[in-house]
Amino acid sequence: MRRVGLGFDSHAFDSERSLILGGVVIPGPPGLSGHSDADVLSHAIADALLGAGRLGDLGTMFPPDDRWREASSLDILSATAQTLKDHGCRIENVDGTVVAQSPKLAPHRGEMTAAIARALGLPASDVSIKATTTDGLGFTGRGEGIAAIAVALVDQI
Repeated sequence: MRRVGLGFDSHAFDSERSLILGGVVIPGPPGLSGHSDADVLSHAIADALLGAGRLGDLGTMFPPDDRWREASSLDILSATAQTLKDHGCRIENVDGTVVAQSPKLAPHRGEMTAAIARALGLPASDVSIKATTTDGLGFTGRGEGIAAIAVALVDQI
């Protein structure tokens, strides 16, 4: 049986941190505030996968305690993929969109896709990463932070 999951995450900017999206350090702009590495794209994908597997949400699976403090979101993605596998699920594909006025992500998209695919144990062809702006509207448009949305397709085997 195939199941679809939807994930969303957002974080405010934090000038004391490096920006990490899709497991890749993006040079230049400030990072994001959060308990782990605050990688909104990886968090949205993990949440979508957990939803598709009917396994709760990101905060339940990875609570904001010392175990996950400063954790790499690629480790969170790997743990999510293993949990899905343990529950008889196979990831078919994931699709994520980063919502931000800046930075431009096109130069990093290939590296982000590859990092996410490795973490999930998928071929890169099963991972789609995109970016968009809000044309100056909302908190992302005002440059206060970054958001991401993701959808995942999972087969229960």
